[in-house]
Amino acid sequence: MTTTPPETRPLPTSDLGTLVMMAWSGEAADGKDMPYLLACTLGDAADGPEAATAAVEKMLTDAGLPVGGELVDGHLKPSLPVSLLVVAGQAVVTMPRLNAQCTVGDEWLTAVAERGYAYLLFTTLPWPGERPGATVGHEEFSEFVTADATLKAAAHIVLPARSLRG
Repeated sequence: MTTTPPETRPLPTSDLGTLVMMAWSGEAADGKDMPYLLACTLGDAADGPEAATAAVEKMLTDAGLPVGGELVDGHLKPSLPVSLLVVAGQAVVTMPRLNAQCTVGDEWLTAVAERGYAYLLFTTLPWPGERPGATVGHEEFSEFVTADATLKAAAHIVLPARSLRG
């Protein structure tokens, strides 16, 4: 019998817990709106929030996405195994072992159409708020997404936006 060493063993998706993705847009340093995506776990993996955090970090680093603030520009890395598809009012992020999607608003769609890309912030920190389906307040969302701890525990990726063409 052979076993795979733990550091190379495939990560069970269930170790991540529930993953959520949220979209927003806001003014960037150049004065134009930037389309942003936030992805994170709810920390509800069977082995708890610490296990979910570790699983998200492993998934990101296995995909070549450094956690800790270094920006990865998908335009400069055509082999990056992460992609963004914008279709029918949805943003769909695909990476190894993960497909995540969320509904996006008109302002977000306008910003991504103008820029041709979105900024994905995929943090290893679990979302501290309500569970799926709950409305997220602006203040609660802003506090989490701008917190130093959230930003330092995240992969930062510029993802070129693709769309389906008929």
